[in-house]
Amino acid sequence: MTRKAKLGSGKRFAAGSKAIQKKEGLSKASADAIMAKAGREKYGKAKFQGLAAAGRRRAAKKRAM
Repeated sequence: MTRKAKLGSGKRFAAGSKAIQKKEGLSKASADAIMAKAGREKYGKAKFQGLAAAGRRRAAKKRAM
């Protein structure tokens, strides 16, 4: 049994997006939009936006290094 990636790491989002692209044959942007909608439904707008903001901060910090 595999464990899910830690919430907020972005790995769950990326894996889901990749699966949608492969299964449905959609573009990355379309798959990301579907994943974002599902995330908002599951976690609520405020929590999901917090996770997204944290991911953007983490990415900016990584780029700055």
